[in-house]
Amino acid sequence: MLISIQENLLPGETLNEKLDCAEALQIDGVEIQGRSRLYDRISEYEAAFNSRSVRISSICGQSTFDWLDPDLAKRQASIDESRRNLEACGHFGAAGQIVPPIFGPPRLPDLSPLKDAIALEKELLVEITRDLAAFAHSHGTLLLLEPLNRYEQHLLRRQEDGVEIIQKAGDPPGVALLTDFFHMHIEEVDTPATIRRIGRYIGHVHVADNTRVQPGIGDIDWQAGIQALADADFKGYLTYECRVAGEPQAALAQSVALLRETIASVQDG
Repeated sequence: MLISIQENLLPGETLNEKLDCAEALQIDGVEIQGRSRLYDRISEYEAAFNSRSVRISSICGQSTFDWLDPDLAKRQASIDESRRNLEACGHFGAAGQIVPPIFGPPRLPDLSPLKDAIALEKELLVEITRDLAAFAHSHGTLLLLEPLNRYEQHLLRRQEDGVEIIQKAGDPPGVALLTDFFHMHIEEVDTPATIRRIGRYIGHVHVADNTRVQPGIGDIDWQAGIQALADADFKGYLTYECRVAGEPQAALAQSVALLRETIASVQDG
């Protein structure tokens, strides 16, 4: 397993200063925020990462989350933005682009007794997933569907909710789950058991402790969680998506050391 940290969490005023910090932490990757429009800044990021020991691990989100909006133009614009992000992921050899398909309540109308809003959303999301998975696969990367907790999203909340969409799309190559320990700590009864159950669908992992600070200062059992990922044969990135409590450089160094030791103990065991 590899370790990655979101770009905005790394100390530094410039991208190069942040990458200096990443190399000092001896991590493997940096996750780029989708709203930074990496697809319009290819040459800038190529120059910054050239000859570095770290690479771009993934893109998280984008500027719009309108896949399931009733307005066709808004839906298409958001899907097109995902295509540009996936193309950028392929260009940099990144694991993929992480997209929660919607925030908040449904936007589609309830057409009961024909179909309610949730049924409509799922059918639409299956079609979008099938289309973007094929596009991602053609660029050698992944569309990463992210279930969120009940306070952020109504549709995909548990890992099986994401698996359902992938299976209904035909289980195509080019799509996987983003598995987030923070959201799972709220929604899953047993996080390690869930990871073992749906492990083959996991394409990327976000890490944060139960209060969404860096791993190691909350009550999530990282030994059990990382052991479950190993049991599921996960070999990808564990990426920090959290707040950082304490002086950032020292706090991240301490937390990364904990994760690295835990990964090593699982692999050696």
